[in-house]
Amino acid sequence: MSMRKGAEILADELRLNGAELVYHVPGESFLVALDALATRHGDIRLVGCRHENGAAQMAEAYGKLTGRPGIAFVTRSPGATNAVNGVHTAYQDASPMILIVGQVKRSILEREAFMAYDFRTMFAPMTKWVAQIDDPARIPEFVQRAYATAMSGRPGPVVLVVPEDVLEEGADVEESGPAGLTRAGAPAAEDLARIFAMLEASEHPLIVVGGSGWTEAGREAVQRFATAAGLPVVTTFRRRDIIDHRLDCYVGEIGIGSNPALLAHIRDADFVLMLNDALSDVNTIGAGYMEGFTLFDIPHPKQKVVHVMPSGDDLNRVFQVDMALVQDTERFAEALAAHPFTPRPGHAEWSARLRATLNEERQPQPCPGDIDLPAVMLWLRERLAEDAIVTNGVGAYATWSQRYFPHYRMHTQLGPISGSMGYSLPAAISAKLTFPERTVVNLVGDGCFQMSCEEMATAVQYGANVIVILFNNSLYGTIRIHEENRLQGRANGTDLVNPDFCLWAKSYGAHAERVEKTEDFAPAFERCLEAGKPALIEMIVDPEAIHCRYSLSDLRARRAAREKT
Repeated sequence: MSMRKGAEILADELRLNGAELVYHVPGESFLVALDALATRHGDIRLVGCRHENGAAQMAEAYGKLTGRPGIAFVTRSPGATNAVNGVHTAYQDASPMILIVGQVKRSILEREAFMAYDFRTMFAPMTKWVAQIDDPARIPEFVQRAYATAMSGRPGPVVLVVPEDVLEEGADVEESGPAGLTRAGAPAAEDLARIFAMLEASEHPLIVVGGSGWTEAGREAVQRFATAAGLPVVTTFRRRDIIDHRLDCYVGEIGIGSNPALLAHIRDADFVLMLNDALSDVNTIGAGYMEGFTLFDIPHPKQKVVHVMPSGDDLNRVFQVDMALVQDTERFAEALAAHPFTPRPGHAEWSARLRATLNEERQPQPCPGDIDLPAVMLWLRERLAEDAIVTNGVGAYATWSQRYFPHYRMHTQLGPISGSMGYSLPAAISAKLTFPERTVVNLVGDGCFQMSCEEMATAVQYGANVIVILFNNSLYGTIRIHEENRLQGRANGTDLVNPDFCLWAKSYGAHAERVEKTEDFAPAFERCLEAGKPALIEMIVDPEAIHCRYSLSDLRARRAAREKT
């Protein structure tokens, strides 16, 4: 052992646990930690962001893509408060993440010092664990626990608060090793027997897969089981990349913006295996745009329901199910695939019926305006490699890719289940820095984009050559939909006066193109690929094309019809 500063101990522990990217906005409370990382571990890339929300969202995206905690450093308030949005995303999206917050010195805590706050209280509701390290000798202990907590069970964020003087103070302490993880064992034979008995007795079974932490082996096992047994599989909201959409077993996605025809069939299901995701409001939308907890009856669904999760926190939370199991996702999926099962002929016919709704859903529909958005999405799918990563934020614009852009490989979709606007550009930058050899495309609305567009400077500075496809309809589209439905069309703040996005992007040193017609999109995209720098395509989208299922005029006609009755 040898005397090391707390900052050096922290840097060493992050390296021991496999950190490769650290996102941050530099602050005086943790400068020595950044210096220790730079001088002791040059293989860890430090990425200085323009806003703490961007840094936190980049760390969340890294965790979602890799299954390892993304690391972000922020200074004390307001740095920490700016990062709250990314921590909340990691919590709701079940993404492993560690946020390290620099705090004031211990000697002035509890004195309302400059930029000080009780971060343990602030972050507690949205983290798996939050702690303050008051002794540099305990840094290895806290870091190891942070990694284990972030990745165990249902993954999520951990916040470590470190006073400035703890990073400066020396300690003589041994290094720890990488955090060890405990996985649940294989499912019990009697549990599998009961599940398969319910499956064999069913006429309209359904497998629902979602959540985070999937491995290729787990994915392959589910696909193999569903294909052999003739069972339909749906993915939960913004987890569409778990299943290869080319497989006949894949029948669509539940959640916001999902296919109404699919939802109608799901209500007829008599057996549901929910694997690795919560029965949340988003995943149980049964009708309308945001009517959660309506797809199944509360508290006892009419269907037989088996709910399998890596931890027990989400089991029997709202819906009382027939079987609630705490299981490792990969091991459970492999046990399903290995269990003897004779397919029922009716199951394949039922699965084909649901698959037909997806095939019909994929057929391009007329799109208002001069840009045919279904055609653009379908062209992108043909042009991009299977492993290209596509990110999106929050807004009605995202329904176009949700409906018309299929996914073939796992970890090719990044979107915030939490509903966080401003997510998609930081996520795209993180994806490109993590996998520089892969094409990364960011689909984003004009309102969503302007909540984190400053991170384009980060992309340029670090050579994260993402391609941003901006849907510019001069609206907060989702909220305008709510106004049309609930306020008789009265608009309050949803009209946007936007900048010239192409000039804006060029001012950062990015490549930029404006597209006003469908036929101009493909050559503009090719020029973006060849630019060798971050690039932006500003698509001028007709406000009528507000959603992939209806136009603004459709909404107004429906409202008028309702008012007449």
